[in-house]
Parts: sequence; C-alpha cells; structure tokens
Amino acid sequence: MPLTSRQGESGGPTSSPTPWSSWPPKPHPTSPVTPCRSTAASCRGCFEGRGTRAVPRFAGPVSFEERIRAGWGGRAGAYLELTKPGITIFVAVTAVAAYVLAAIPAVDLPALLHLVAGITLSTAGSLALNQYLERRPDSVMLRTRGRPVPSGRIRARHARLFGWLLILAGIGHLWFWLGWLPALITAIAALLYDGVYTPLKLRSALATPVGAVPGALPALIGWTAHTEAIDARGMTLFGILFLWQLIHVLALGWNLRRDYERAGFQLIPPGSDRLIAGLMVGHAAALLPLSVVPRVLGMSGSVYLAGALVLGGGMLAVSVAFMLDPTKQRCSRVFLGSLLYHPLLLGVMVAGAL
Repeated sequence: MPLTSRQGESGGPTSSPTPWSSWPPKPHPTSPVTPCRSTAASCRGCFEGRGTRAVPRFAGPVSFEERIRAGWGGRAGAYLELTKPGITIFVAVTAVAAYVLAAIPAVDLPALLHLVAGITLSTAGSLALNQYLERRPDSVMLRTRGRPVPSGRIRARHARLFGWLLILAGIGHLWFWLGWLPALITAIAALLYDGVYTPLKLRSALATPVGAVPGALPALIGWTAHTEAIDARGMTLFGILFLWQLIHVLALGWNLRRDYERAGFQLIPPGSDRLIAGLMVGHAAALLPLSVVPRVLGMSGSVYLAGALVLGGGMLAVSVAFMLDPTKQRCSRVFLGSLLYHPLLLGVMVAGAL
C-alpha cells in the first residue's frame, strides 16, 4: 500500500503521495541534488541497486552525522554515520549517570566501562537497523535523503547485518559482564524501538509515547547494572526521561511536520497547533513535580532540588509561551530547552548526590 501525506493543520501545501511502485522518487525541487556518476554495475542504490543517488548539497555540517559526512567520507565514515553517534553518546551518558547515581559512593570503574561498551554497541546497532527499516521514507524527506542507505553509500542488506551484529554484541556484553537484567532491558528497548516504534510511525501518533519508552529505558539499564533490581528510584528516573522524551519529540515533530508528512510519518497527533502545544504544556507540568521526587527519595540533595525547580520551571515556561503563540521560533525554543534540560538535570542530580 502506498504511503500518503496528510494535510497539515496549520495550513500550507501538502506533498503528493509516494507510491513505492514508482521508485525512486524525483528530487524535491527545493533541494538540489547531485547525481551519482558511477555506472549501474559499480553503484547500487539503497535497496535494489539502482544507478542513481539523491544526495543533498549541504551548505555546511549541522548535525553530528553531517559533520562526519563532511569530514570523513568513505566507507568507514558512512558506517559511523549509520550509528548516529550523537544520539548514541546521549544514550550512553544517560545510562552512565543512572549507574553513578545508583553506585555512589562506591562506583566500580570496570563495571562502568562495561556498561558504556555494551549500551554503546546496542544503541548504535538499533539506530543502524532503524535506518535500514526507514530507508524508503528517509529518501523522501529533505533532511534524511543524504543518509548512508538512501544515498546508496551503504547497501541495505549490509546496514541490516551491521545493525543486528552490534545489537547482539551489546546485549551479549552486558549479559556476560553485568548480568541478565540490564541485558534483558536492553533487548526490550531494541525490540520496542525497531520492532514497534519504527513501523508505528507510519500508522499512528501513538508512536510518540511508544517511542518514549525505549528512549527512557537507558536510565533503567544503567540503574540495574549496579542494583540488579528495578525499584522506585530507578522507575523515577525512567518516568522523568519518559515525560522529557514526549516534550522533545512533539517539539521536533511540529517543527518538521512538513517533511514528516512528505514521508508519511505521524509523530504528532492530528489537531490544531494549540492542541499539540497543550500536550507539551501538560507533559512539562507533570515533569516539574516528578523531577522533585529524587530529592524526596534521597537520591540527591538540595543542590539538585534547586536545579530541578529552575530547569523544570524553564521547560514549562517555554512550553506555555509556545501554546500562547505557536510559531516555529517558539517551538524551536522548546526543542532547544529539551536538549539542555536532559544533560543539565542529570548533571545537577549527580552533583547533588556526591
């Protein structure tokens, strides 16, 4: 069944349906592309070996992956880009912070390094497999058509194998060195992300809350790597990151809704801009009191409490501002605020626990 785009609620042109039977799609008129100069024999496309590629000319590297594309090039750089290093590091930092919070004052450095190795491998594999699964819609969206698989720099079956090998290596590493529980949670996270969230993005806006679960599970992976049990404190970390993910993805989805509609992704619920902004405000309002709970449970001290109130208040303020005037600039502030909130909150939580 062909994927189709939906009319945006706030107006503007819609993109035409993308029938996969007429693959590959024509380059979008607003995105200059460079044709592949290789012959069909030496250049295979993202899944069927076509002799053309659609690679955007970027004005300059913006994301972590674009910097790799601009600076590395070649096969090694393409495989590194496939793992989305920026997100992989983000996930590893989350797990490390949770482990340190659980282990203070007796942090086991070898165990911490094994945690980093295992979760880095598994996360990189999940992200690589995600790019394999989304190779077709990625080739339609302006910001993703230069990725390794849709651009033809890596064959689809190689990306799939690479992803699976990394996932299994990461789960196996965690199981051998840190026990079955963090390994099991890691496996569940990979299954939810690639097996449930990824296909659901094309069918329902429920993909956003579903995807927030694997996005928050790294906190439990790091926590259980030390405690070997799931308890109230670990679940509190999970809950904080779950609500944070919802705000983060809604802001991203609203700002990129035109591109997502072109590919058929449904990350934001249908409705008015005010409805989506109201969801952001509701999540931010719930996040503020929940972020105080670590202090109540004795996980951190007064330094953390002050930081959590300031950060949570700021997150709520930018969300309310967007609800009052839903513009791209104000939504970008929500998105930027969410990017700052995550590391700063974990940082003050660890600092307050020392």
